[in-house]
Amino acid sequence: MELLDGKKIADKVKQEIAQEVEQIKASGGKPPNLVAILVGHDGASETYVGHKEKASAQVGFNSSVLRFEDTITEEDLLAEINKINKDPEVDGFIVQMPLPKHISEQKVIEAIDPKKDVDGFHPVNVGRMVIGLPSYVSATPDGIIELFKRYNIQTAGKHCVVLGRSNIVGRPIANLLSQKGPMGDCTVTICHSRSKDIPSITRTADILIVAIGKAGFVTADMVKEGAVVVDVGITRIKSDKTKSGWKLHGDVNFDEVAPKCSYITPVPGGVGPLTIVSLLKNTLKASKREVYG
Repeated sequence: MELLDGKKIADKVKQEIAQEVEQIKASGGKPPNLVAILVGHDGASETYVGHKEKASAQVGFNSSVLRFEDTITEEDLLAEINKINKDPEVDGFIVQMPLPKHISEQKVIEAIDPKKDVDGFHPVNVGRMVIGLPSYVSATPDGIIELFKRYNIQTAGKHCVVLGRSNIVGRPIANLLSQKGPMGDCTVTICHSRSKDIPSITRTADILIVAIGKAGFVTADMVKEGAVVVDVGITRIKSDKTKSGWKLHGDVNFDEVAPKCSYITPVPGGVGPLTIVSLLKNTLKASKREVYG
């Protein structure tokens, strides 16, 4: 069993991006510019945006955060997004979710210029990804593909089972793995809350990707010997064994399942560290006009 070490890979990719930014600056170009919009004072959102700012600085990007109170109207927020769409200095931007209830997240996503949508949530980017055109791929699926590439995990002809059908993880990763080419050519099955006898399906998986948000859902009897297991879930559970009083658990019962695997992601430290790296990769692509020319 080998751990798929997301932190190690994330650090390596960040170094590669930083080197490329140095080359851009050395040849007289401007560093990529990433903007984040943060509405309100949600603790988790503050933390995520802080991580994104720090990572941007590490690789030499220009980055800034536009902060608005949670009383901002939907109309005013859409006007701010429109300003950034038109700002030639900004290569990519994100609007940190969740948003206050009076603002439609879908309207906000669709208001972002697809050329600057480095989260990869706009329907244009999702559509381009589905038909195999260059696009900004959303963070978690991109992170999983990066892990497979770096660990040279063979996907062609394998049976991949994806637990979960969300628009952010389940559907896009199923689509990417089924496409022609490197890191694709899988036979993919998607399971969800209405699927019958999930264990009988997961036991046939060469590659099992779990993103359902139920701590410890996948147990040893659901996994076949030698499978590659990617655990996207992350749930905080009370614990008297940690200083914080909480422990992070994935959707996979790690201690039970790991001995059966050829590769498995830890939680934390698996897919998570690569999600911010994906944002950096997309912003670099945006600054180079790689996706839309």
